[in-house]
Parts: sequence; C-alpha cells; structure tokens
Amino acid sequence: MNIDVESLKRFEDGLDPEHPERSAIPARILGYGEISTIFEIDAESTKGTACKRMSIFSTEQEVSEYESIYNGYNTLLQKEIGIGVPDYGFAWFFAAKGNIVAFDIQTKLAPESIAHRALHLMDTENVRALFLLILRQLTKVWEFNRLHPDRAVGIDGQISNWSLAGFNPADPKIGPDSKLLYFDTSTPLMKEGGVEQLEPELFLRSAPSFLRWLIRWFFLRGVMTRYYDARLVTIDIIANLYKEQRPELVEPMVDTANSYFAGEGARFRIEPLTIKEIESYYNEDSRIWIVFLALRRFDRWLHKHILHKPYIYILPGNIKR
Repeated sequence: MNIDVESLKRFEDGLDPEHPERSAIPARILGYGEISTIFEIDAESTKGTACKRMSIFSTEQEVSEYESIYNGYNTLLQKEIGIGVPDYGFAWFFAAKGNIVAFDIQTKLAPESIAHRALHLMDTENVRALFLLILRQLTKVWEFNRLHPDRAVGIDGQISNWSLAGFNPADPKIGPDSKLLYFDTSTPLMKEGGVEQLEPELFLRSAPSFLRWLIRWFFLRGVMTRYYDARLVTIDIIANLYKEQRPELVEPMVDTANSYFAGEGARFRIEPLTIKEIESYYNEDSRIWIVFLALRRFDRWLHKHILHKPYIYILPGNIKR
C-alpha cells in the first residue's frame, strides 16, 4: 500500500484527541479498540482507507519490531493459513511533541459489510450461517496450530472483526458464495518455540501508571492467552452477542457451536459450551473493561487538570454493554 506519511504527520500535528472531528484535518471515527482508535481522515491522500492510530511506542526499535511482526502476521494469515485480509500498510514517525506515532492502514470496508452490523439485519438462521462461516475460518488457524507445535497463531475471532465481501443489506443472507475478510490484525499474536513474538508491555502504555500492575496481570494471563484457545475464542464470539444487544441469539449459537465441535470440528476435542458459562464470561469481561475505561478517563482528567500535561490517547465514548 502506498502511504503518504507527510499527510499523516499533518493530521497528527493538528489532532484534538478529545474531539478528533474538530482537528485541523477532521477525522471521523470508524471504531474503537480497547487500546487504539480507527479513523477515516478527511484528506485526499487517505481517501478510501481506515487508519488505526497507535501512540504506544517509545523507541525506533520497538516500532520497527512491531512493524515486522505486523507484516508477518498479515502474510501468515493470507499465505499459509488462507484467511483473507484487506490490503494493508504501516507507517510511523516522530510527532511534533516528540513522541512516536504509528498507523496501521487498511482499505476501508463498506460499513454495512462489517459482520456485527450485518447481523442486526439477519434472521436467526442467517446469523447461524454467519457464525458457521466464522468458525470455519477460525478452524484454519486452529488446524495450523495443531500441525505446527513449534509455532502458534492467536486470533480474536469476534463477529465485529470480520467483513462480508459483497454483502447486500437489502438481501441480508449468507449463501454458498459468501466470503469473509479478517481485519483486526493490529494485535499480531504469534509464538515461535512457545515464545510470544509481540511485546505485550506495549499495550500497557495507554493504561494509567497506577493501574499497570493489574492490567499486566490481566492482559498477559488473560487477554493474550485466550486468543490461542479455540474454546475461549468461541465463547468470546458468542458472549459478544450480549454487547451487540442480541441476547436471544446466545442459545442458538451455543447449540450451533456444540454441534460443530461434535461433528466437523471434532478433532479439536472441545468440551460442550453452556449458556451459564457464556453469561459468566461476558459479565466478568464487561466489568473489567468498564473499570479499565473509567480509570483511563480519570487518568486523562489528571493529565489535563492536575499534571497539566498532554494526554495523547483517544478514549471511546460510552459503550453500550
């Protein structure tokens, strides 16, 4: 992907982190991760792209290592595992404030094609078909890991990380020709010889300093490890139906998952899922991220009103859970 770094620099120099739409070069927020923010930047050079901003790097070595892992992860998903990803690129630079800012860049996908939006247009049978489509893509990752014990790939398979190519909202159906693209590649989880290649400490930088010990324990032992576990990835996908305000789909998706792992996915020996554990998982996960976001907002307040220092991270608004 050809990337105009100077244009990104100009955007960053005029960025208002609290109100990105009021920046010198306005930006529309396409989505939030728990750590980073995805923009559509109103500039000719970034037209048709989604720009995921990360201001978590302290040294050139850190950002260079991340770039290598990010590119390697995208290549591995596409070339070796067979999961489609959008066209992508990466850029980084020293901002005017002296900090390093990096952007993962991807071709912008049609908003209605993003699967968690599409499912609101679908009946239960088509959501079930979408879920099976996702499980079959994830099976490629799990099979790769099974056949390569010295290597492993982690993936966050939740519905909001997939796009349905050619999706027609006027006829919201999953058919035999339906295809998916996976676009949440900015946390490139890969292990070589059992060693995580991505430096997890990077993702603690946006956390308040007084909270990092807790996030370190939770993130390293919970969030990162779960995405290598086929059962936990499946639970996470279903649990997010509560966040998507579609709780009525939980029971049929649990049934669908259990049928899949009893048949087509039997080689992975996944214990049957229960509605109770899905509920428990979601409630715990939701509480953790609610507290984390509240403390990040408090940290922003401290920077602005007490420390009188710039707060370089962008926080989401209220998230309905």
